[in-house]
Amino acid sequence: MPWALALAAAVVALAATGTPGLQIATYAAYFAGAVVLPGTLVLRALFGSRGNWPEDLGLGAAAGLVVQLAGWALGAATGVAALLPIWLAGILLLFVVVPSLRRHWRIERPTRLPEAWSWAIAAVFFLVTLWAAVNFRNNPLPPVTFSFYPDLFYHLALVHEMTRSIPFQVPQVAGESLRYHYLSDADMAAAGMLTGIEPVTILLRLWILPIVFTSVVVFAALARAVNPRWWTGPVAAALGFVGYGLAVRAPIQAGSPIVVLSPSLVYSVPLIGLFTLIVLEALRGKRLRWMWAALPVLAVACAGAKSSALPPLFAGVAVGGLFLLVQRRRVPWVAVGLLAAIGIGIVVGLRLFAGGGAGTLQVQPLGLLRWIDPYEETLGYRDGITAGGLLPPGLVSTGLIGRLFAGAVVVWWFVVQAPRLIGLLAPVRDVTYWLLGGVLLAGTGAAWIFWHPSASQSYFFAGVVPIGAVLTAATLARLVRNERVAIAGAVAGAICILAIPRPPAPARNSFVGWAWTIGAPILTALAIAAVVFATAVVVWKKRAVRALPVVLLAAIAGASFANGAARPVQALAHKPAGVSQTRWVTDAEMRGALWLEANTGKNDVVATNVHCVRFDPRITCDARAFWVAGLGGRRTLIESWGYSDPAVAANGVNGRRYTQQPFHDPALFDLNERAFTVGDAADLKKLRDTYGVKWLFADTRAGTVSPALARNAVLRHTSGTVQIYELPVSG
Repeated sequence: MPWALALAAAVVALAATGTPGLQIATYAAYFAGAVVLPGTLVLRALFGSRGNWPEDLGLGAAAGLVVQLAGWALGAATGVAALLPIWLAGILLLFVVVPSLRRHWRIERPTRLPEAWSWAIAAVFFLVTLWAAVNFRNNPLPPVTFSFYPDLFYHLALVHEMTRSIPFQVPQVAGESLRYHYLSDADMAAAGMLTGIEPVTILLRLWILPIVFTSVVVFAALARAVNPRWWTGPVAAALGFVGYGLAVRAPIQAGSPIVVLSPSLVYSVPLIGLFTLIVLEALRGKRLRWMWAALPVLAVACAGAKSSALPPLFAGVAVGGLFLLVQRRRVPWVAVGLLAAIGIGIVVGLRLFAGGGAGTLQVQPLGLLRWIDPYEETLGYRDGITAGGLLPPGLVSTGLIGRLFAGAVVVWWFVVQAPRLIGLLAPVRDVTYWLLGGVLLAGTGAAWIFWHPSASQSYFFAGVVPIGAVLTAATLARLVRNERVAIAGAVAGAICILAIPRPPAPARNSFVGWAWTIGAPILTALAIAAVVFATAVVVWKKRAVRALPVVLLAAIAGASFANGAARPVQALAHKPAGVSQTRWVTDAEMRGALWLEANTGKNDVVATNVHCVRFDPRITCDARAFWVAGLGGRRTLIESWGYSDPAVAANGVNGRRYTQQPFHDPALFDLNERAFTVGDAADLKKLRDTYGVKWLFADTRAGTVSPALARNAVLRHTSGTVQIYELPVSG
């Protein structure tokens, strides 16, 4: 019943936002049969069973993502897409015909989880679905006149690219080698190839909920492995995937492992959770056997999912190994082997996937301040778009008062993140604490040590938020003797966070103006402490002092959960923000791009005059349009280059961000533009013969379109301001 209700809520959220019912059923069948089933069988054979079906299926789904990736990679490397279904069918057949593998279809020594565990996890599923419903409503399915965030179209173009063969190219700049952690896009591409569902529907609707549900169960299983009390898992899952910080008005880098605009982060979370569980069991003495052979593959999958995923785990294993070395006074060879496997993933990941934005990551302690409102709007308003030195420029140029203010902002951030970090304050003489604590400290430290022009260093912290939630939940479970004490504390914390009014935007950007925003979560924490103390004194009297740490920890967890759970409810109660007319893509333009997907060859190259997010020529071009390659599904000679390696490397040149840099090949860009503004037959011939361009996607909103195109090319389709031409074969 709990699982049926949770899944029914997901179906309602999808159907209510325009997802066809048949596609929902098809995708559910695909995920169960092509991801969960083979993954569960393979993981049981390599690692063993958890003794219950929910955790086995959740961990199996995470393993199934890797199994599917292997089949997709075989098809991409050979150019034979049919190898993917053959690979998956072959794995299932193997577990049918090989006698020693048949036993993995069942659990040999079942240990049922309490029914309350299922209801609690289903409640987390439901709240995650509410969050997803907000995002579904805010991102309608094309074609529609709307302004999507550019990254969604960027990933959609990569999904189409992943249906082609290696070597991959940047779909928005044909011919440029793709170096990016694109395995989340590969997973969506595999889903599209197996189901026949349009990539845009998979990206905007069907893909994210199964991945997040998998993450919820994976980290619930990890928490129960750390502490066996049944409620440890649901508490960790609630804190990690529903919970929020202690601020009503949170800093921009509040940290969440589920970000709809970053499929790569979302995809990396269940993989790193599975890896952490395997590492934990290995450090505790479990023999991995054949799992050793699979660990490098899992490591490469993590690196290709998100480049920030593996380094914190490497650090955590190193800390855990050092603890074992000191404790046992001998080399922990298991830790050495784990570090080697993770190291392989990091090295291979740097070679295959790293590029673009990864090259702009620089050391700058406290650089994260530059993306936190109180600092950004005061000391940091002149920091500029480059690193600018070892420390943020605003800190260097200010006086004592300014530095004290910056210190208060840092303290504020850590108070806001208390639900994820407080478990670090309760060390135990066990390798579990040092492993998870090392991962959490490394992810948090990296976020504060590095600088990136788009704050991508924050992904180091966002990726370890579920680890922090596990550590907090396990600490609470270790301290609690009377569960009613913890429940009382959690209720007190929830009341406090919901009762404090949302602080208004400061009237002026000054130290005093931002004081209330910074002070609110600190006052929240003090209020929680006061309520907790009063509760403890009234209820437990002489035992109040002994109960106080438990109640306080539970109150922080309750406040985090209540703050997170309230957000999607509040968002659904309000209408979404209006669409910017200067940034939107019209329904007709989207239909024109979708015509390309339906009527052109998968490997055809398109030239277009669409390059900028805004169509206003008076505004510096933000080269992140991405929608022609995204919705059109075809490589473009030059669409938008804002995320290309040369553009990112040029960040700061002439005072412009990397997204506003000019195209790195002026001659080619001029040729592309002349093809639309002049329509000369010689230019069109050069595009066709030299660069392989077969189609022209002309949009009169983006610029002048010459009437000569109608004479020198064949008009194939018109949609509003869009005209699509086919270039004639030369000769």
